[in-house]
Amino acid sequence: MDEGLSKAVREVFVTLYEDGLIYKGDYIINWCPRCRTALSDLEVEHQDKVGHLYHLKYSFKGEEDFLIIATTRPETMLGDTAVAVNPEDERYLKFKGKTLILPLVNREIPLIEDGYVDMSFGTGALKVTPAHDPNDFEMGRRHNLESINVMGPDGAMNAEAGPAYEGLDRFECRKKLIEDLKEAGVLLKTEELSHSVGHCYRCKTVVEPYLSKQWFVKAKPLAEPAMEAVRNGSIKIVPKFWENTYFEWMENIRDWCISRQIWWGHQIPAWTCKACEEVMVVRETPQSCSACSSSDLEQETDVLDTWFSSALWPFSTLGWPEKTETLQKFYPTSVLCTGFDILFFWVARMIMMGIKFMDDVPFRHVYMHALIRDAEGQKMSKTKGNVIDPLEVMEKYGTDALRFTLAAFAAQGRDIKLDEDRIEGYRNFCNKLWNASRFVFMNLEDYKGSCQLDEQAEWSIADKWILSRLNSTTLEINQALENFRFNDAALTVYKFIWNEYCDWYIEFSKSRLGTDGPEKKATQNVLLHVLEAALKLLHPFMPFITEEIWQKLPKTGDSIMVSAFPEFKEDGSDSDVEKAMEKVMEVITGVRNVRGEMNINPGLKLNALVKTRHADLQATLNEHVNFIRELARVDQITIGPDVEKPKVSASSVLGEMDLIIPLEGLMDFGEEKKRIEKELKKIEKDLIFLTKKLSNPKFVEKAPAEVIEKDEGRKTTLSEKQAKLEIHLKTIEQAIQ
Repeated sequence: MDEGLSKAVREVFVTLYEDGLIYKGDYIINWCPRCRTALSDLEVEHQDKVGHLYHLKYSFKGEEDFLIIATTRPETMLGDTAVAVNPEDERYLKFKGKTLILPLVNREIPLIEDGYVDMSFGTGALKVTPAHDPNDFEMGRRHNLESINVMGPDGAMNAEAGPAYEGLDRFECRKKLIEDLKEAGVLLKTEELSHSVGHCYRCKTVVEPYLSKQWFVKAKPLAEPAMEAVRNGSIKIVPKFWENTYFEWMENIRDWCISRQIWWGHQIPAWTCKACEEVMVVRETPQSCSACSSSDLEQETDVLDTWFSSALWPFSTLGWPEKTETLQKFYPTSVLCTGFDILFFWVARMIMMGIKFMDDVPFRHVYMHALIRDAEGQKMSKTKGNVIDPLEVMEKYGTDALRFTLAAFAAQGRDIKLDEDRIEGYRNFCNKLWNASRFVFMNLEDYKGSCQLDEQAEWSIADKWILSRLNSTTLEINQALENFRFNDAALTVYKFIWNEYCDWYIEFSKSRLGTDGPEKKATQNVLLHVLEAALKLLHPFMPFITEEIWQKLPKTGDSIMVSAFPEFKEDGSDSDVEKAMEKVMEVITGVRNVRGEMNINPGLKLNALVKTRHADLQATLNEHVNFIRELARVDQITIGPDVEKPKVSASSVLGEMDLIIPLEGLMDFGEEKKRIEKELKKIEKDLIFLTKKLSNPKFVEKAPAEVIEKDEGRKTTLSEKQAKLEIHLKTIEQAIQ
């Protein structure tokens, strides 16, 4: 509503009018009797409702013959001006040219022939009400029929409806009319019918097709170049399947009703001379009539549809119609991110207006994000009470956690199931990152360098590994972002920071940080360099915590927001280093898993045996055995092809290796046997319950899909745990024997 944008709106309206693309005329529009305003087709929400189909008898004038007409809106029959049949319908050839009598009203109406009538639908005879149905309106134009409007703008019947119904609300009129039709012997049958009913998107009132004088934009001439822009790739819509929806709507586009009967909005720049009724559409307020010079002028009271001014957004906000530097620099933009529900309301219209007035598309890519649903996949609504207030979520978990959750769930073509547990999980990720940065800063007290990587440093294999993983991760994230796979990018940076940087590299770094000399400085440099790069990769998803931590780094700029985004280096990855470290981490993870599964005290140091016939693998593990000792809490480790498995031991197959952990002296086998047996009994009980539940046809039929899926997942998890415990039980029983 600012003056600059108002000027742009007036300029567009007047130009379209001068080009013959805006006109005012009688037309059937979508009318909300409660809001008392016109609605565009896209502002009407259609819902399936159970209504009634009324079969009525329309008699021929002076004859006993009659036609059966079926309608869901009997109150509109008071405005009927014809009955139509298909000219190819042989059932009605004998009635050609005859006249019918409109029941109750006793008005004579003609039987007309029109190819629009579907012979297979209902009786094949259609009542024609030009003032209350868009298809009937077009038929009325073709056959020069009178349009009789039997309703007022408030949805009440007017004088044209007759004295018996004048003043009644449309639905009250329907009830009374049905009783009158019954009494007159005209109502032959009533049957239930499920059909789509249009509702106002604002107040949910049933919309009425209504004959009214409105302002329209001729949409076809604007739609053609907008379709071509998507066809030739000037604009790409992501996910691509939305292009089909876009084309379907644009190919069937109707003229756009742009006038609204509300108080707030851009007033239509049209003035009518009260003296001679001349209509002037001009950019500046006229002082006198251009035809008769009278000063008695009245401006159009209607305002423009809000989507009219919104359609100009890509260029009106940049100073248009003035040729500003900002406009030349930023039009067109690169990416529009929006919801699929306004693909037509806004996106298509921005494309049409952009091409018309800027001779170029407004953006190169349109990314359609998903609809956010609750944890069970239900659409959020106040009536269901399942609306998640983002302000409350941000207060509870933080803005970064919510933002990251939405990005992590934003898989193309899939709606987002917003689960607070996941938001909490990503809040914990924020805490993990914060604690990791604190660890880094605490170990930089004697560090005088910068975040810039020192290529001449003495790197350990762990340093080389994290640098290689950073480079590979950078490539994956950049590729994902370029292809609008925001969920893949978010999860990739999450895994890198949580798993590889925090869980592994920081642990690997501790031994070198405890030394003095060049190796400590090298690890400090790598810790800092990787942290800075990780913050940059994470920044689009978690802007606040990344900025806060980045400000504590040795300064390289004013804000992380304007710093360079990491780029992939062709020589920055080392697959041999990554493979070697993967094997080391496999052994460490294997030892930790056995410790957990066998319920071994975390404080006890273990002995470990690794059996493998691959000489290169033996060499790799022996070279980096200190990492295994430190991170797996292993005292002695033997690696070779001829390792013998002790009688009392637990084992695990790790690809090309067998990991063996001797158990003698590590636990009370009798007590451990009792613990496992007790846990197995509980699992068996739970599995019996779940199996019966999932085998019950009534439960499967009535339960929501997400509940069944959850129970099936729990059953699978319990079965896997049961299998592992049974293996451990056998190991314990062998030890006791």
